[in-house]
Amino acid sequence: MKNLLTLLICTFGLLSLNAQENLPSGERKEIVSPQINADNSVTFRLLAPNADNVLVTGDFLPSEGWTEGKAAMQKNADGVWEYTTTPLPSELYTYGFVVDGLQMNDPNNVYYRRDVASTLNVLLVGDGQADLYKVNDVPHGSVTKRWYHSPGNEMRRRITIYTPPGYEESSSSYPVLFLLHGMGGDEEAWMTLGRASQILDNLIAAGKAQPMIMVMPNGNVAQEAAPGESTLGFLKPQFQLPHTMDGKYEETFHEIIDFVDTHYRTIQSKTGRAIAGLSMGGYHSFHISRYYPDTFDYVGLFSAAISPNERVQSKIYENIDETLLMQKKNGYQLYWIAIGKEDFLYQVNIDVRKKMDAMNFPYVYRESEGGHTWRNWRIYLSEFLPQLFQ
Repeated sequence: MKNLLTLLICTFGLLSLNAQENLPSGERKEIVSPQINADNSVTFRLLAPNADNVLVTGDFLPSEGWTEGKAAMQKNADGVWEYTTTPLPSELYTYGFVVDGLQMNDPNNVYYRRDVASTLNVLLVGDGQADLYKVNDVPHGSVTKRWYHSPGNEMRRRITIYTPPGYEESSSSYPVLFLLHGMGGDEEAWMTLGRASQILDNLIAAGKAQPMIMVMPNGNVAQEAAPGESTLGFLKPQFQLPHTMDGKYEETFHEIIDFVDTHYRTIQSKTGRAIAGLSMGGYHSFHISRYYPDTFDYVGLFSAAISPNERVQSKIYENIDETLLMQKKNGYQLYWIAIGKEDFLYQVNIDVRKKMDAMNFPYVYRESEGGHTWRNWRIYLSEFLPQLFQ
């Protein structure tokens, strides 16, 4: 027994020594990156003494076509590369570094988000719009990852569901927003890049939005769940998957509605249902809302891809004009279309609005600056939510 005790003490001592050896050196200067300055400029730093060229890339820089802009960093005498932006508007920004041609994350910033197959560092510049994206000292809703059985897709599928503050203690029934992601996204996209729960928490706390359930499904019917969260393991995420926009998602969407109505206290009528989505999710929202024309009182299209591929054969995309007219006849409270003037889908949205205008189909149109970006989609969500279920 005495020998065992001695062995345990020695082992613990070695583990403690190894742990201490892994601690940063007390003489090593701490690198702060990103550093948000008093004027809302941001300083980025990277220790790379042997590098020849270091760039910072981010959505705070002018874009280079489909890619984010880049700016050269300057190396100081300590081998630390630095770059300071101009004062930035309040927003959530993403960024990374390019070191001698190699893309990398900021090792001094543990906060990052996955976008399809890439990971990007994030930072928040406050005192404005981004205050909605913060975790503020307000009551918070609950976010759960649930699994539901999809007979139409012959698999169990994962879904993200937000319930508002006080839901667990209440006996009330709540309205539901079905919030859909874009191509390459999944049931995590609106929570991570979209900051959807923070936005809704803060709007509810300010009395600007009604308490509601927010349902964020996976719009890729070939997937059980987000990459790394399914039985397929840690596979590499893909931008476009089979059956992505061929009508299968719309055809089986009633399974999601039924699951939510069965497992949550919901208002089970169109007065208590809204559907909205970005890009591909806007495409799905457009077609789901007209295919089930008496199901949703509120529809939101954010930078929506709308026109189906002519080569796709599906009953979902037949008789579009007739189903839109039926949707109009049944009535609704709000049909909201938003898009940026530099969005590559801008003309597509003009075309669908012309179709609606010819039908005297009522809608509200919101045009913004910018293009096909999460910056716009977060703003659209923050403007759309206060208009629901009033």
